[in-house]
Amino acid sequence: MNTLWLVFAFVCGFGARSLQLPPLVGFLIAGFALNAAGVQPNATLDAIANLGITLMLFTIGLKISIGDLLKREVWATAFGHMSVWMVVTSTLLMGSAVMVGGLLGGLDLRATALIAFALSFSSTVCVIKILEDSGELKTRHGRLAINVLVIQDLVAVAFLAGATGKAPSPWALLLVGLIAVRPILRAVLARAGHGEMLPLTGFVLAIGGYELF
Repeated sequence: MNTLWLVFAFVCGFGARSLQLPPLVGFLIAGFALNAAGVQPNATLDAIANLGITLMLFTIGLKISIGDLLKREVWATAFGHMSVWMVVTSTLLMGSAVMVGGLLGGLDLRATALIAFALSFSSTVCVIKILEDSGELKTRHGRLAINVLVIQDLVAVAFLAGATGKAPSPWALLLVGLIAVRPILRAVLARAGHGEMLPLTGFVLAIGGYELF
């Protein structure tokens, strides 16, 4: 059954590609269709999905640096976009609740602000795939967009940690020690060469980093 799901996702992705749309659109359609048909993911599909997300985030990390995230045009754009979007969306929702009532009548200021905050985030996966398909991933505006998305993701992680009361473990401070390990990682990559050991090293670093966090 897992093979049939992958084939169906391939068909939808290929169809979207044929229509000059990003394959990701087809993959999303495949997921919606399978969910509507009552198909539920099993452990194998969850493992494949987690592996894909882990490798994607790993490749994003290869394209950015802490220095880029601290640039004014990055954090100012990220927080400015989120602030403007929250104000506009909250105003529209409150206005609709007043005029329409009924379904929207139960919205208070807190609920409206929460919805607006959630809608202020962009999809990192969708944006990266669109930039990659159009060949703009390595352009200045492409790198700027990725950095802005990373700032938004960090804000989302901080909010979820605070909202659920699940603060990071004090042991997380030891992750700063990874900076001292960088020379060792560079030496390992250099010794891995450019053959089959290089992608295997990438898998180990990506999955190992995932398990460490």
